[in-house]
Amino acid sequence: MKKTFSSITDNFSTAAFRGLPAREASARVTAMSATPASKTHRPPTSGELLHVLAYLEECTNELESSSDLNDPNPVFRMCLHAVKRHLEGKVMTPTSLIAASNVPYATGNRRLKDMIEAGLIDQRPRTKSGKRYSMHPSEKLLAQWTQMAGQVGKLAATYFGDRKHREEARDYYFGSSYMAARTIPPIQVLSEPLKLAGGMRVLVHGDPTFMVMETFKRQFEQVIGTQIHQRAFSIDRLRAEALQNAERKASRYDIIALDLPWIGEFAEKKVLMPLDEIMDVDGLDPADFHTAGWKATHWGGRAYGVPAQTTPELLLYRSDLFADAGIEPPATTDQLLTAAREMHAPQKGRYGIAWNGARGTALGHTVLMMMADFGQPVLDLPGSGIGYETDGLPRRDYRATIDTERGLMAAEYLMQLLEYAPPETLTMSWYERMRSYAEGRVAMAYGYTLLAPYFELDPSSPAHGQTGYLPHPSGAGAPNVAPVGGYAMGIPANLPPERAAEAVKALRVFTSPEAQKLYIQNGSRTSPRFSVGADAEVRRTSPIFEVMEAMSWRDELQFWPRPPVPEITGIIQICGEEFHDMLRGRASPRAALRQAQQRADALIENPE
Repeated sequence: MKKTFSSITDNFSTAAFRGLPAREASARVTAMSATPASKTHRPPTSGELLHVLAYLEECTNELESSSDLNDPNPVFRMCLHAVKRHLEGKVMTPTSLIAASNVPYATGNRRLKDMIEAGLIDQRPRTKSGKRYSMHPSEKLLAQWTQMAGQVGKLAATYFGDRKHREEARDYYFGSSYMAARTIPPIQVLSEPLKLAGGMRVLVHGDPTFMVMETFKRQFEQVIGTQIHQRAFSIDRLRAEALQNAERKASRYDIIALDLPWIGEFAEKKVLMPLDEIMDVDGLDPADFHTAGWKATHWGGRAYGVPAQTTPELLLYRSDLFADAGIEPPATTDQLLTAAREMHAPQKGRYGIAWNGARGTALGHTVLMMMADFGQPVLDLPGSGIGYETDGLPRRDYRATIDTERGLMAAEYLMQLLEYAPPETLTMSWYERMRSYAEGRVAMAYGYTLLAPYFELDPSSPAHGQTGYLPHPSGAGAPNVAPVGGYAMGIPANLPPERAAEAVKALRVFTSPEAQKLYIQNGSRTSPRFSVGADAEVRRTSPIFEVMEAMSWRDELQFWPRPPVPEITGIIQICGEEFHDMLRGRASPRAALRQAQQRADALIENPE
């Protein structure tokens, strides 16, 4: 990769252009607004809103200085200051807000009281005595100014753009504005700061979505009213740290993130609290979550986490290469092998397809998902619709189903895929396969949407703007599925009660539609909620969200390929070892299946 993810996301954390002459600021706003209506005639993103605020501030300065008889507009100036400071994640006091009004203190103080009474400004106590407050724009003010900023952009295009753009701006008023206006507002501060000695302590996975949380830590600290201390680990280290934390007398973390397949293990080992013991689960709006992601957080009918990321593993393909070769996107495993063969050109430095082949956890996940492509779950789950039922798993009466005829089809399919894969495939895991795709070294890749920023946010990538997204191609007549992955966030079972109550409030913030939208606008490509995926601004960032919604409605998003039983991590490891020996030529497909089956049976019969 030519750019790191952090450097890419820095480009999306745009600061307002302070100090520019009004003419140049106006030109920038006009240029921003004078692009095709299908792309920018919509409510502004946070970065664009900051640009519009800077433009309005410069215009106001010019207007007020144009005549000695012009008086400052204190309410307008305080509103502008409040929204800008909120978007920048900076603390705002009554004194600083009044100072921004550009009028005498007494006049500014009266106008501020008027704004509080009108519900435009919220106050939050900063001290235990409640005598000092921080000031924050209310949800009402944020909604009003977001809408107003969009109107400013349209007006700039209408009056200062060329004829084509003026017509497009007029079309907006009478055409597409209705759906575009249905957007999620910026994240709003809590009415009272969280009371957590030492601040909020969070354990997460080191992926792009959680790294956006780290990038915007100051803004989230402003929202919850306390410091945030975040630790990020790789997937295996994250699980080990969460299990070790559960052995402590008191949890070292207030919130922990977990991979969805760990739910059963973490519930059985009392790593997490059942959420219904500490919060109103219905208040999370369960119907807003993608069904597969929401169900995957449950064990024994109880929720143990809130989906923070719902990220299906899809087949990514280079739409430009397929079009040039006259090849249709593959819907079956046979079609995929044909396409991989056509695209495979090692002499040109290009390979057919990339996938997880590294020994252990990485390949183990691939094996379970390839079995699912042939309609074979790794456990004997009862059928349900186009998938399989998992509600009965807590009864623990399941057995492994690896050494089967469909399991053999999956094993032989992997052997065939190896013929068209890069030479380093047997050491390749999640990031390596995505990097290979982003660099243009492969024409296709199995990959989670979680890592799509590697090419979607890098204009220098050959895959940028040239990627199609499909559910896994299927074999043996099985339905197409998109195996759901991602992370949930939960409350440790050994967290003291006084901290747990506050942690629940933060959990609601971190998994709210407003927070999810912020993650996406700054690089994330995961969305656990329907409302977020349907947001007009979110849809603009990537085609992934429209694709995900369509897959969800077709019931293709499924989590049964990695059933969340307590033994699943061990089963994944077993498959990742035995199938790795097969791919290296040390065992035949049938021998690998037989050995994996025997080891999985022993694990289920004699759990830890």
